Amino acid sequence: MKALVFLDTNKVGLVGKPIPEPGPWDVVVRTTASSICTSDIHTIAGGIAIPQGRTLGHESVGLVHRVGDKVTGFNEGDRVVVGALTPCGYCDYCQRGHSTQCGGALGGFKWTTQREGNLSEYFVVNDAAYNLTHIPDDVTDEQALYATDVLGTGIAAAQLADIPVGGTVAIIAQGPVGLCATMGARLLGAGLVITTATRPERARLSERFGADVVLNPRRCNVVEEVRALVGPEGVDSAIEALGTHETFEQCVRLIKPGGTVANAGYHGWESQAPLPIPIVSFGMGMNAKTIRGLLAPGGREHLTRMLRLLQTGKVDPTPLTTHRFHFSEVERAFQLMSDKGEKIIKPVITYEEGDL
Repeated sequence: MKALVFLDTNKVGLVGKPIPEPGPWDVVVRTTASSICTSDIHTIAGGIAIPQGRTLGHESVGLVHRVGDKVTGFNEGDRVVVGALTPCGYCDYCQRGHSTQCGGALGGFKWTTQREGNLSEYFVVNDAAYNLTHIPDDVTDEQALYATDVLGTGIAAAQLADIPVGGTVAIIAQGPVGLCATMGARLLGAGLVITTATRPERARLSERFGADVVLNPRRCNVVEEVRALVGPEGVDSAIEALGTHETFEQCVRLIKPGGTVANAGYHGWESQAPLPIPIVSFGMGMNAKTIRGLLAPGGREHLTRMLRLLQTGKVDPTPLTTHRFHFSEVERAFQLMSDKGEKIIKPVITYEEGDL
């Protein structure tokens, strides 16, 4: 089979690898569609250390190819989706309700960081009973791709931001996760959704997905503009969706005492220095502001909920798809995601002619 692998810092390539075999609790999937996440770009730039030759990717769907001896409920040919996080379901972290940290810090995020990713013609899903879900007939492969990561991450960010019904929220950055967080804020009943975007096409999508006000941080002081809109105390909730020191600090400044920051950004790709917390805005540590870091929950139940939102039309993230490629062109797709060329937001990569 062919797989997209990490070759060196900021360098990827298609290579040949053996088709994997399933363990007793695993399923091997033949890939039908994939996408590329900005976190893949951060990883190959040095955000997380991975070995050369490691297969990249964590956003793929496909058809069951082979089933492990102890797996039930899945048959060859079933359409299936697996999340970006694949917890085991039985370690202490999973049992305590922290499956995103399965086995240790960030341990639920196994694709690429701990084992082969799924930007390949076949891939293995560990602990399939916990992590694999059937795709309903009325959900397309393209829709299901969004359930793997960015949709779930954005909605999880909105949930962990503790947005009151009718409350105010600022969502900093409108990349794919930020845009899905905007959808999530609308779903949760936010009364005023303020977002930031520097690119016109993303600002338009932000309004389409539920933003009431979109600010361009290159043209204004975001903190001052938000306070002018909601009052000097700030917003109830803020979501950091970029992963820079500046945007993290903005979020802490933006929330009122007792408010919550949900951090969905991937930090470390821009700077490895400690994150800044403005002391006065943090009430010298005593104004009850909450900061929560997050990953999209893994597991079958989470995926089922995301698929249900797609089935019922509560959300439609497919306008994020700006480019389509065959897997033979995946290196070009990766490069466009790296340099943000051609106004790309999300690519859909298919493995057979005529897919989707």
